[in-house]
Amino acid sequence: MTVDGIGTVPSWVLAGVALGVVASVVVAAVFYVGHRLFPHEIRSAGGTPSGDVRRRGEIRAYLTAINERFLEEHAVGGVVVPFYLPARGVAVTFDAHDYFRLEGENVHAVLCEHEMPGRGLGRRLPFDVTEPDWDPDPERSRRSDRVADAYAELGLSTDADADEVKRAYRERVKETHPDRGGDEEAFRRVQEAYATASDHADGEVSGPARPGRSDPSGREDRRRGYGFGR
Repeated sequence: MTVDGIGTVPSWVLAGVALGVVASVVVAAVFYVGHRLFPHEIRSAGGTPSGDVRRRGEIRAYLTAINERFLEEHAVGGVVVPFYLPARGVAVTFDAHDYFRLEGENVHAVLCEHEMPGRGLGRRLPFDVTEPDWDPDPERSRRSDRVADAYAELGLSTDADADEVKRAYRERVKETHPDRGGDEEAFRRVQEAYATASDHADGEVSGPARPGRSDPSGREDRRRGYGFGR
């Protein structure tokens, strides 16, 4: 656009363009400063913590659990690392470029990839770590509860073997089958309890019912006469 062309543009248009440029620069500067000053507050578009924030939280919790003193956002050799262990001379980074830049800086660098959970840090530290006693696996606890409930439904203790499970199941089927005056819901619970307890007795704590075993729906028992007198 020539100087003469610019002169024909209304002044309010030029003022609007100038204000837009200034506003864009100000917004960009605010985001840059905010990212540098408050890196832990960055959130993903969905409103949930980003992967970087999640990893920071997990590593922070891990280092606290093993009683290891650490500094966050610490400068080492011109590189700012997320975590630095001053007593050990260990720098923890999420950036592969920073990891290689730390070579020759008299520091042991540890690179944590995106998929690495915080509890995996101990395997990479250059010193012995006494792993903390974490809370039990919730899923394992739920499986144990299901097994205990299944044995209780059959009137057995959890150390009963497969033959005892089968005998107890047949007795409970006679008591609960709707064709013999039982309740449909109680019959279904017995079916499910048998599937769970027999898997446990066979060494398959949480596997699907195998062919030849009564399935929870009761179809297998209907084909075989409900197992009465067997």
